[in-house]
Amino acid sequence: MKPTRSMLFVPGHRKGWAEKAVAAGADAVILDLEDSVPMDMKAETRHMVAETIADLAKNHPDVGVYVRLNALETGMTGDDLEVVAVPGCDGYLPPKTYGARDIVQLEALVDHYERRNGVTAGSLEFVLSLETAQAYAECEAMLAASPRCATLFAGTARDADVSRSIGFEFTPDGEETLFLRSKAVLAVRAAGKDFPIVGLWQDLKDDDGAWNFARYNKRLGFRGMVSIHPKHVAIANEVFSPSQGQVDFYRGMIDAFEAGLEKGLAAVTYEGMHIDYAHVKTAKEVIALSETLAQRGRQ
Repeated sequence: MKPTRSMLFVPGHRKGWAEKAVAAGADAVILDLEDSVPMDMKAETRHMVAETIADLAKNHPDVGVYVRLNALETGMTGDDLEVVAVPGCDGYLPPKTYGARDIVQLEALVDHYERRNGVTAGSLEFVLSLETAQAYAECEAMLAASPRCATLFAGTARDADVSRSIGFEFTPDGEETLFLRSKAVLAVRAAGKDFPIVGLWQDLKDDDGAWNFARYNKRLGFRGMVSIHPKHVAIANEVFSPSQGQVDFYRGMIDAFEAGLEKGLAAVTYEGMHIDYAHVKTAKEVIALSETLAQRGRQ
């Protein structure tokens, strides 16, 4: 998965909204075929989404393009994939999953339509959306169920599927979902994946809350955030990007360490801190992320 600080949901039947998401600076868009689309518009929306995928791939190749499918339990997932498993799509958010078996079933469907529609084999990845108690309980096994699994999206939204399934009562400080979010981060990193995703902040009138939500989840280890409004994209991009101050600090750390190596030292003091190889690895990761974002023109 490419470095992804911000993912913005876009109802698949809303023409032009994907372009607005790109204009807002989103690293990735999620074209929704599920809950934001009326039942009687599912069929036509699939074709609209396929057109949007092609347009984004042509005009904004640096932007990730994902589709939230209809859940397996609806019987519509295959109908979705028949139309939206197309070149230019990066992958899918399968909603309302309940365990590893669902991922194996989804993989079989994607294998079929990927081959049938002429998409490069294995190129369509999964961002696994944790929306049920069973999914949180089995998130490690779900990640291991298919090589297509790129990361987890730890959903914690108020009054949504996840809160109903688990039974927690949402609070702005998020204490009630701290265990769930921490478990998701640990599962992603233990699986060797780099970009655990969290979301989402629903109160569109509380910008301070959105900032606090993003900052708190960065401290937990998340690398990006899903949003439902374009104004939260800028928040996610700033919070989950290395600041210039951080980059300068870590460049100085590397310089100090390398100067120490020239003197035969593998541990030095930098800005009052003990520094050794472990710290320099962290510094190089932060700088590499900053450089990658700069090369993509997303900073």
